[in-house]
Amino acid sequence: MARDAPPRWDRRMQQRLARGEAAALGELYDRFAALVHSQAYRVLGDEEAADQVTREVFGYIWENPDAYDPKQGSMRSWVARLTNSQAVHRLRQSEAAALTEGDGGTTEELEQKVRRAAVAARADYIVTSMPAPLRDALELAYFQRRDYRQTAADLGVTEDEARRRLRLGLQLLSTANPRALEDFSPPDYGRTL
Repeated sequence: MARDAPPRWDRRMQQRLARGEAAALGELYDRFAALVHSQAYRVLGDEEAADQVTREVFGYIWENPDAYDPKQGSMRSWVARLTNSQAVHRLRQSEAAALTEGDGGTTEELEQKVRRAAVAARADYIVTSMPAPLRDALELAYFQRRDYRQTAADLGVTEDEARRRLRLGLQLLSTANPRALEDFSPPDYGRTL
């Protein structure tokens, strides 16, 4: 299971990128490309579009390393936030183009599809950004179908601690609820990275 990078690594990576070290971009890409691509694909449902978003995100990071603020969270969560923003923006553009051409249904259907994608992107971002102990517990419970006792044994923690981690993780995920986004309008609407 994925572990959070230490904050010191995040600061050093930002400094290396700011100095223009191509090797730093390669290291960052190796660490986060799978995350970026999978999140973009989850939103867009298109391999080629996910590839394009991946290139755009890493291009943005290369050109704007100072946009990352370590005080606001880990580099992993920043990269995930950039990915989700760009993927939802690209979905909105492609759906609007299909609507203009008469292939995409109604405006309401377009907005509903974008809302669903935004909720999925938000859920991915929440999971990516949560502390590793919570994420690990949720991954065991969800992907491996472990109950809290099995999760506790797998993680080497008490049953009470496993329950606490699962409860906190689920509470964080509940904020991605589509009802919370009924009046959703994305920040910087129409703006790309």
